[in-house]
Amino acid sequence: MKKGWIALTAVLVTFVTVQFVMPPSGWAVERAEAEETARLLANLLKAGRSVIEQNQLLIDDQHKGDKGFTPEVFEQQLVQEFRKQTGLDLSKLQNTPASIMVPPLAKELLPPFVLASKEVIRDAQGVINQLGLGYKNFIPATYGSKAAARFSKQSHVRLKQTTLQPRNPENEPDDYEASVLKWLSGRPRADAYVSELTDRGKTLRVVMPLYYVTACLTCHGEPKGDLDISGYPKEGHHEGDLAGAITVSTPLTRP
Repeated sequence: MKKGWIALTAVLVTFVTVQFVMPPSGWAVERAEAEETARLLANLLKAGRSVIEQNQLLIDDQHKGDKGFTPEVFEQQLVQEFRKQTGLDLSKLQNTPASIMVPPLAKELLPPFVLASKEVIRDAQGVINQLGLGYKNFIPATYGSKAAARFSKQSHVRLKQTTLQPRNPENEPDDYEASVLKWLSGRPRADAYVSELTDRGKTLRVVMPLYYVTACLTCHGEPKGDLDISGYPKEGHHEGDLAGAITVSTPLTRP
């Protein structure tokens, strides 16, 4: 059992929902493989958001044109951040033997997510390098939304970011997501993820909660109700409050 692993049959929460869509030919995935793949995908998305957060001041520097924050630079930092979170080196992934720690499904899905993320950074170069504009609204949530959409289109995987107080209408939680977010918001912060079989055992959901860090509070902190730099009212959150989660839903067998 991996450290920080928790299996619960309670409802789950999603900041980003990831749903594997069954290929036309159909396949079956063992729970252990699906669960570890989901955990790695969730950490990869989390790592990408962290890279954007770490470069936020550079991205929003209105006095600098070419920031040098290219897709290749992003990839290098993403690989480093992911390795720090998981111990897995993406640059050596294809030569890494498949195992419980690196299941075949993970080897198949992680590279397309890296590629989709690089394409998002490529498409954002005009905004990132714009002179005279400070806040550019290219933040971790923006990156996550765009990378999710691109990855979904290219890999039969659907990603969704959601929270109880969404600023983007597309991120509005459904009834299930809302109930899970409320459930998790009343629990103390934990370095763990939740795993649950749903749909009569046909689907595995793995949920990795995300929590507010200091950098997030510039827009989401106090004083509640004041407008932040993007023009949205601040929600009054504090460091350690639940921001949402990364959820991965994987069909285990063909319908």
